[in-house]
Amino acid sequence: MSTSINWQSDDEQVQKNQRRTYDDMRARCPIAHDDKLGYSVFSHADVMHILNNPATFSNHVSDRRIAVPNGMDAPVHTAFRAINDKYFTADRMARFRPIAKELIDSLVSQLPKGQPVDIMAEFAKTYAVKLQNAFMDWGDETEAPLNAWIEKNRKATLSQNQDEIASVALEFDGYIKAILDDKRTKRPDDVTFELMNDVVMLPQGKRVMSDEELVSLIRNWTVGELSTMSSAVGIIFEFFIHHPDVLTHLKANPQDIDNAVLEILRLHDPLITNRRRTTCPVTLHGIDIPKDAKITINWQSANRDPEAFHQADSFELHRSQANNLVYGHGIHVCPGKPLAQLELGLLVECLVEQVSKIRPVSDDYFDHAIYPASGFSRLEVILH
Repeated sequence: MSTSINWQSDDEQVQKNQRRTYDDMRARCPIAHDDKLGYSVFSHADVMHILNNPATFSNHVSDRRIAVPNGMDAPVHTAFRAINDKYFTADRMARFRPIAKELIDSLVSQLPKGQPVDIMAEFAKTYAVKLQNAFMDWGDETEAPLNAWIEKNRKATLSQNQDEIASVALEFDGYIKAILDDKRTKRPDDVTFELMNDVVMLPQGKRVMSDEELVSLIRNWTVGELSTMSSAVGIIFEFFIHHPDVLTHLKANPQDIDNAVLEILRLHDPLITNRRRTTCPVTLHGIDIPKDAKITINWQSANRDPEAFHQADSFELHRSQANNLVYGHGIHVCPGKPLAQLELGLLVECLVEQVSKIRPVSDDYFDHAIYPASGFSRLEVILH
């Protein structure tokens, strides 16, 4: 039997550079414990073991509120995941591609050239919200309230005030329920109305989703993706500051864009962690962990594990991405993976077409995001 090292995941030194800290934790102790995150798992092998054993490491981590489909276990998860996945088929992505391309082209073209711009404040959030609204067939009138709510949610999450978090979540639920009521009245031919009429094939019978389930699924598609997509945007822009040769290569070889995006996000994962719960006592990496223990998968560390990736800290354009966990793995692989891959690939495609160089405004051009966020909270660059 081994013992896990104790640490403070919210320590100020951790927040100054999360990637460096998690790399250090993985090397020193692949499993660490603190009151906030429970057992944090840093190695790629241990994370894969967790992902390949969903019956032992449950996704149902809280009874506070329903979480469709990511907070469910089989067979209920299977039924709701089947509904989710029909909206992210190759055919639907192909139909959405020209809409997304036109929107991203417009957003990139509006970025000022030759003068400072904070990508996080002036581009990333707008990019994420506008694309999500377009995918959901929501009108422009939803952008302002959704942006305002996202900011409230970010502040509440950082504060770790559970009452404030619950209040903000309740506000979002009311906001989405109002959209659902409007769709019921107007009966439009759009994604949201289609979703409202889908039938879930549950073990106890088939039925349409309740409003609570619809709100949860839409929350997963929107809130769950917006912050991660915004982080990914900043990470991609910052990468090209240090790798102008890759931007040049992709101009001549656009067929390499998708692999480049996966490798960029492997190096700096836009999602730091996800939770699991043990359904029985387990031993992981020599550590005895009791039943009902909180497990925190650290994606950022696992994706930089030298045991899984040769020269893990280096960008290798043609690296095999078989071990890449940016979108997870197994039955709980990211529900929105096809859409995220499409949107981020198109972002790089548009940058390749419209931008020749990205440089920092000064030596002090960024602030790291604070957990649970990844990437940057400020990223000031000049585009050419």
